[in-house]
Amino acid sequence: MNKNNTPEIPYTTHSRGLWVLNPLLVFFLLYVTTSVIVGDFYKMPVTVAFMAACAWAFVVCRPRRFSERVERFSRGAAHSNIMMMVWIFILAGAFAQSAKYIGSVDATVNLTLSLLPANMVLAGVFLAACIISLSIGTSVGTIVALMPVAVGLADKAGASLPLMAGGVIGGAFFGDNLSFISDTTIAATRTQGCAMKDKFKANFAIVFPAAILVLVLYVLLGWELAPVEVPQQQEWLKVLPYLLVLGTALAGMNVMKVLILGIVSTGIVALINTPHQIMDWVSAMGNGMTGMGELIIVTLLAAGMLELIRYNGGLTYIITHLTACIRGRKGAETSIALMTALANFCTANNTVAIVAVGNITKGIAEKYGIPAPRSASLMDTASCVVQGILPYGAQLLMGSALAGITAFSIIPCLFYPFVMGLSAAIFIIFGLAGKKAS
Repeated sequence: MNKNNTPEIPYTTHSRGLWVLNPLLVFFLLYVTTSVIVGDFYKMPVTVAFMAACAWAFVVCRPRRFSERVERFSRGAAHSNIMMMVWIFILAGAFAQSAKYIGSVDATVNLTLSLLPANMVLAGVFLAACIISLSIGTSVGTIVALMPVAVGLADKAGASLPLMAGGVIGGAFFGDNLSFISDTTIAATRTQGCAMKDKFKANFAIVFPAAILVLVLYVLLGWELAPVEVPQQQEWLKVLPYLLVLGTALAGMNVMKVLILGIVSTGIVALINTPHQIMDWVSAMGNGMTGMGELIIVTLLAAGMLELIRYNGGLTYIITHLTACIRGRKGAETSIALMTALANFCTANNTVAIVAVGNITKGIAEKYGIPAPRSASLMDTASCVVQGILPYGAQLLMGSALAGITAFSIIPCLFYPFVMGLSAAIFIIFGLAGKKAS
């Protein structure tokens, strides 16, 4: 019995194959098919598509009693990781709107444009996202800090908004994948039993060529951007909230503390500039919080649905069938990457996916002579590739909400996750940088 005197539902696994995975298919078919038919991806609310997928999950997934399904669904939605995301979303919305109200976004955009040539704006945003995420180890924190500035830059420089947003999200996953303080790095190295520096070396060999290729691509794509007239006088006081957020994030402060500090700093700037309009700043902050409503609803629906799928053996089905198809070392490495990718697809959380399959991949690596740093890097890379393009993942949901566009409009512009996945596939197929385990 728990504290509320409610009987605990025992954990069981139901092996019913691909059948329990089809709520995900329902979501994609309903959202994409409807959007294609009406010719507009904004017409079909993503919340409705997820509600339909959740309803179908209640039909095909079990426990036996409906009340137990509701309980299991609610456990997934109320998981501590999910609730942490919800708090971050709320604080991010409050900071984004309060910073916009006091003019921080415009001031930061003008400062950036004054420092970068017009043809380096796209590449500069991607490079900034890479550096920041590598320093702070969190893709969500990087997206929260940079996306509002990127949106302003896209408007001023005449660049494609989905393209700019894709640069921020792609760069955010560069650091998420490599940083020593990233959750995925910690999970991958612990489950595989290797040192972080060794995993970093193995991982760097895979993703660095991808990052360089994408950086060159952004330079070429931004080469024809028209020059933008920038005010000569810069408003440094209004830039201060973003500098504070970036500085404290780079120093390793918790993302929630960073956002709270950022909100307080916008309030101080508002008091200095327009003390008689302080209630307008409060209203802007409130609008930012309520504006995250759809994002929070989608997050809760997705988490509950994915918990039903996991509980009914969807993840177990994937792992069982992939490990049964291993033929040699390349097959083993492919299985490690695919297993992690599919686990991420079912959990929408790259750290959880790595932890879920970590022990299995360690056994495969040991059996087929794959060094622990390589198996750890393959797991981390595969999880970041999938999480980077997942329309119901926290990063794309957050990025699309802050940019004011749909997640599906950003996906074709996510060059880095796709190139990173291609690079990992090449390393596996040709056995590059892969020494036998001693």
